[in-house]
Amino acid sequence: MSARPPSFIDTLARLRWVAVAGQSVTVLVVDRALHLPLHTGPLWAGIGALALFNLYAHWRGRQAREASSLEGFLHVCVDIVVLAWLVAWSGGVGNPFSSLFLMPIALAALALPLRWVWATGAASLAGYAVSAWAGQPLPHAHGVVGYDLHLWGMVANVLVSVGVVLFFLTRLAGALREGERELARLREQFARDEGIIALATHAASVAHELNTPLGTLTLMLDDLGEHSLPAEVLEDCAAMRRIVDVCRDRVRELAAPAHAEGAPATVDIERIVARWQLVRPAVDLHRGGELPPTAARVDPGVGHLLQVLLNNAADASARAGSTRVDLHLTQAAGRLVGEVRDYGAGFDDDAAPLPARMFRSTKPDGLGVGLALSHATVERLGGQLSMGPADGPGARVRFELPLEQASA
Repeated sequence: MSARPPSFIDTLARLRWVAVAGQSVTVLVVDRALHLPLHTGPLWAGIGALALFNLYAHWRGRQAREASSLEGFLHVCVDIVVLAWLVAWSGGVGNPFSSLFLMPIALAALALPLRWVWATGAASLAGYAVSAWAGQPLPHAHGVVGYDLHLWGMVANVLVSVGVVLFFLTRLAGALREGERELARLREQFARDEGIIALATHAASVAHELNTPLGTLTLMLDDLGEHSLPAEVLEDCAAMRRIVDVCRDRVRELAAPAHAEGAPATVDIERIVARWQLVRPAVDLHRGGELPPTAARVDPGVGHLLQVLLNNAADASARAGSTRVDLHLTQAAGRLVGEVRDYGAGFDDDAAPLPARMFRSTKPDGLGVGLALSHATVERLGGQLSMGPADGPGARVRFELPLEQASA
């Protein structure tokens, strides 16, 4: 999981530490090196108050609860009040750093709603007016590397302003890009989930409709088994009866609501594979890997995932004239790792990446939902699904699932 992006309060707190350090250095240089008669007591009091408030702001920025626009505005107002105090005690509007009253407006415009930006502008103008009215004159000093000290102050002011704006803008731009990527991912997920929900609704309805004809077919096969028929015919009837039983079980599972009473919490992987082979007896399934007993029972969604991948692989191999499908299941680092390989034509190099293939099928009679269902299952269980070419003919699909989720 990616780290939480810094909030507006957290960003202000980090900038405020820079301001406290810069203000402290400025007071020390002007008082100790330039020997200007400053009112250092009120200045240090303002810097100390800002540092104490920033201890709270730093703690608040680390909290999970998102700050409101009002709270962000109040934090900006504290900066304006302290800035007005410092400017008033160090020359008033004659102080070259008085233009820093524009900085809170720029920061608010990038992070707060419009009405709070206007409120910040009004607060900045009020702070500027108070510092101009109550400002203590600052002696005019010359002789610093041949330039007026006021000009050096203006240069420092520009550098500070540029640094702060660039720092904040780059962080905000990064947050916006991350938000856009997350929004695109959510839109893609919503479109896929909307299709899956529509499919699930239709599937449940069809399951109820199929239950009756499957029951009738079961009775017909039982009746045929009681007749004196050739052994080959009776054997075929028995095989058909087993297949019909599998279909009826699948229909009942499909019609049952998730987590309903009596619904299986876990399913056995070996039973899932055996049931699949019963339905697809012509497929030559090659097994690999070994699962410990603790990993043999999994979430029903993993069973659905496995059957979808096996069916897709069997269909891909069949289109290329092959009956072989490889299945490799193992446990590694607390994860269930599975890989299904077909011996078909493989993936087209120009095919769209995995998410864009949702609800698209390359099979003439395909519904295009198998991959979407597989991806949704893996995502729900906190795993990963990847597709790629095999070593030789065909393609492989690999999935990794946390065992605590896969077996939940």
